[in-house]
Amino acid sequence: MDMISALQTFLRVAETGSFSVAASERHLTQPAVSRKITALEQHFDTRLLHRTTSGVALTVEGERLVPLALRIIDLFDELGDSVGTASTHASGHVRISVPTPLGLYLSERIGDLLGSHPDLSLDLIFNEGTSDLISERLDLEVRLGTPADSSLICRRIGWTTAFLVASPSYVAHRSPLQKLSDIHGHDCISYGRVGDGYVWHFSTGAEDVCMNIAPKMLANNALGVHRAAVAGAGLAVLSHIIAAPDITAGRLVNLLPAYPPTRFPIYVVYPSRRNIPLRVRTVLDFLTAAVREDPLMNGVSTVD
Repeated sequence: MDMISALQTFLRVAETGSFSVAASERHLTQPAVSRKITALEQHFDTRLLHRTTSGVALTVEGERLVPLALRIIDLFDELGDSVGTASTHASGHVRISVPTPLGLYLSERIGDLLGSHPDLSLDLIFNEGTSDLISERLDLEVRLGTPADSSLICRRIGWTTAFLVASPSYVAHRSPLQKLSDIHGHDCISYGRVGDGYVWHFSTGAEDVCMNIAPKMLANNALGVHRAAVAGAGLAVLSHIIAAPDITAGRLVNLLPAYPPTRFPIYVVYPSRRNIPLRVRTVLDFLTAAVREDPLMNGVSTVD
């Protein structure tokens, strides 16, 4: 039995909950996947998966095997990197968690990455909060603001840019905004990422100002806030990734440009380890380059 291949297959079945999905991803037949799992169960003399008509679930023993299998696969990848046989050929599966706006930005560019590395596959997970990288089996996660977890390796790759916006129809029927305190007289639609939906942060050029708001609508997804703003429901603070096209097209108005929302650092975090597998390093390099290609994440440009 090829133990590495069997463990890789087991992990994909465990993560997807499906023999057929794992078979498709690993370019195997479903019976071949089943044989690999059976061989593992025979080797360890225990059942690792419950197979039912409704799906697949891990047994207690299967749950125990997952973190150990991940460590073995990572060590195997590091071994391949160190001896050089796989140093120019990234292969395997990478799980990456990103905020929704950045996920949309990356989705438009990921074809180039996968086209250059045909043996690489991705789980791109849109996540509005922070994750437990180990328990959720994440290789990389993008976080906004300085990460608080000192046990993680952190790399700053850029800066956020956001705009205070509203639709032309909303602006036409409400009192004009001339200073930050005028926000209190308006309906606010807030993006409640990581529980911060009741505070908006702005920069005066000399200092950052925190504005406490009472949102008329609080959503845990930026796209929901975006759609509500375009529909005229009120003011919103939105990433340039989703707001800039609408500002250019006239569907949204950039308000108080002299007091832009505070820019926060964009970090990519990953579990502490001495060597990063080539598959993860390849995705990390792609992510870093993609962010730095955008002047609004890499520089100080603005949209009027």
